[in-house]
This record gives sequence, C-alpha cells and structure tokens, in this order.
Amino acid sequence: MAVNNFIPTIWSARILSNLQKTQVFAGLCNRDYQGEIANFGDTVKIGGIGAISMAPYTKNSTSLSWATLTDATQSLLIDQSQYFAFKVDDVDNIQVNVNLIDEAMREAAYAISDVIDAKVAGLYGSAATANKLGSDGGSALTVGYGSSEKDPYKTLINMGVLLSKANIPQSGRWAVVPPWFSGMLRKSASFVANPAGVTGQSMVNGFVSRVAGFDIYESNNVTDDAQATKTYRIMLGTRDAISLAVQKQPTMEAIRLQDSFSDGVRGLLLYGVKVVRPAALATLFAKEGADA
Repeated sequence: MAVNNFIPTIWSARILSNLQKTQVFAGLCNRDYQGEIANFGDTVKIGGIGAISMAPYTKNSTSLSWATLTDATQSLLIDQSQYFAFKVDDVDNIQVNVNLIDEAMREAAYAISDVIDAKVAGLYGSAATANKLGSDGGSALTVGYGSSEKDPYKTLINMGVLLSKANIPQSGRWAVVPPWFSGMLRKSASFVANPAGVTGQSMVNGFVSRVAGFDIYESNNVTDDAQATKTYRIMLGTRDAISLAVQKQPTMEAIRLQDSFSDGVRGLLLYGVKVVRPAALATLFAKEGADA
C-alpha cells in the first residue's frame, strides 16, 4: 500500500461509524457540549446558573428582595486519549484488498469503543447518594427467584422510584444490565405480561426491550467488584446524567516503516466524560441469585 494512497478523512469516518455501532454506555450519554476538541487538555465549558428561590408576594406590601445569580458552570476536561497502531507487510498487498482495510479499521474501532464504554461504565459511583441501592459486598441486593431474593422486575420499579423522588422525568430513562440480569428479567411473569416488554425487537447496540419505565440494554461492560461472588454495579438514568465529548476528527497517519517492508497506520482519539447531573443517575449494586 503506497502511503500517498492513504486518505485520512475516509478512514476516520470509518472509525467513527464503527464506534457508533458498538457502544452501549457511551451511546446513552449526551453530546450536547462536544464542541471543537483539538488537543489533549482542552476544556469544554458547560454553562449553568444556580437555583433561583421563590418567596410569597402580597399586593401593595411586599418589598422585593433581589438575589444575585450564582455561576454553576462546570468544566468537562478532555483528559482521555486512546491510540492504535498496526503495520501491514507489502506481501499482503493491502492496496487491492479493501476488505482487509475495513477489517483492520473495524478491529481498531471496536478496541477504542470498548475502552470508552468501560470508562463510562466506571462512573457508577458518581450517582447521587440517594439514588444508590445497596453497595459492594454484603450490602448488595441478591436478585433472582430464590425465596429471599429480590425479583428483577420489581427491583427495576424500585430504582425508578428513586429517580422519580429526585424529580427526574420518566421519559428517556435507561438501564444497562449484565447478561444474567437480562436473562432473569425476560423470565419474569411481570415482564412478559407488560405490554411494553415485547422482546420481538432485534438487539441493536445492546437494546433488549422497554419495561418498568426503562429502555433496557445489555452489556458485558457493567463493572463488578472482582470478588468470588461478584457485586455488579448496574447503572440507570437519563441522557442528562453523563456528558461525553469525543474528538470529531481523530488523528490518522500512515507512514513507511524503516525497519521492515511495511506501511504503518496509527490513530489517536481524544475524549472526555463526566457525570454532570448526579441526580439523573442511579446505581444498583446487585449479586446474581437463583435463576427461574
């Protein structure tokens, strides 16, 4: 492959396209503040003002008290970077094998995507304290169909109640669960009887179905505490909870390697992610119980 035949824009587009196809957690973040990201260390400013208080008013007698607006601006720091680099030997003659190019870029995209997804999944601890049910270890809820275990469907209902108490709108709520939770949920009589719990839809980006007020997604990136009896940190919320800013145009380069008859391809992607509304995020700490 002659280096001058390499078109960064086209390959970058393939990277971004594949990122969108493989992400679950990252796909549930908002991109409202993405802006123009050029360099590592860039900062995206998220504007906001503090709460405005109300006071009673009596005609012809109340003297108004003027409050000074407070700045509630947050900063989203672009402090994460991921790269890939691979080489192709001249013998492979990649120039005439477009499928090989696509396959290599698909693998690179998936690898970067998985890292970003796992980064978002690791933000479970930033949920508002009142929105957390259980904790790692002995305080986790055992979800299953045993006599003393928590029904998966009813547990989702309880998590929805926590979000409602935090004044989070019911529309657009999502939950990302591990495969075992998804499997148990599909066997729940409440899930089957729920009109919104139709499972005939094909799984796209991990989507399972909508039930108990949540769009349910399945992902192996749900974190756990790595103990023998694992506690899984299941995240629930709305798109308002987490902001993700990803570089629009990844850095892409092709170079001729000096120590072999090969061309090298490398790419660098910058991003930043932050929980900007903790009240719109909830975490369920759950252990896998008895199956139905």
